[in-house]
Amino acid sequence: MREWLYGRNPVYEALRSGRRQFFRLKIAAGVKEKERIHDILLLCRQKQVPIESTPRTHLDATLPNNQGVALEASGYSYSTLQDIMISAGCLKEAPLVLILDALQDPQNLGTLLRTAEAVGVHGVLLPLRQTTLVTPAVVSSSSGACEHLLIAQENLAQAITWLKNKGVWVIGLVDSPEAQPPEQIKLDAPLALVVGSEGRGMRRLVRESCDLLMCLPTRGQVESLNAAVAGSIGLYLAYRSRTIDVSLNS
Repeated sequence: MREWLYGRNPVYEALRSGRRQFFRLKIAAGVKEKERIHDILLLCRQKQVPIESTPRTHLDATLPNNQGVALEASGYSYSTLQDIMISAGCLKEAPLVLILDALQDPQNLGTLLRTAEAVGVHGVLLPLRQTTLVTPAVVSSSSGACEHLLIAQENLAQAITWLKNKGVWVIGLVDSPEAQPPEQIKLDAPLALVVGSEGRGMRRLVRESCDLLMCLPTRGQVESLNAAVAGSIGLYLAYRSRTIDVSLNS
């Protein structure tokens, strides 16, 4: 399957990661060859990807927010849960996994993937059904971060059981009275953070499979944070817990 990636940073990160096949690059006529465009063209020449100049109107008619560039590439290549754990082991780090339970909004998925890549998440799990997948829109909303992540599709209940058997604590992020605040949870342990879908949250079996539930206390007038914001905060708290502990022990 082929698809068109668009936007300067998403196209650049896809080329830089080199995890896809690349067939051709379309660049809007008149775009100046400088900064990120220069980097994209350089990588295409190095990888012998054909480059085509095309009227800007042609790109705009099919690809919104293309920023004057589009890359025809193979579909996203998913990993496995085992790949994710092997990656953490090779880095000699406690696993940090993000589990996304049936997110529907490509923007929310892209935001969470961008945060996950920024804080060093070893991998992301998506369910087998009823979820947004890594589409060109998600590549765009993640600013290309997904191209550097290991993302797997799994039966989440089975994957959670497998992770728990490997010594990974599974923490569900919820806005609920029975949930504990972050300061009461050991976030530098082998950890999988579960974020539920927009609106309905985690499905029952996934929620019941969690070892602990964590909430993010707030003081404002808005009832709760959305999935992308809450998940990003949870990931950053885990990242800070790990980096602070490392610095104290060094």
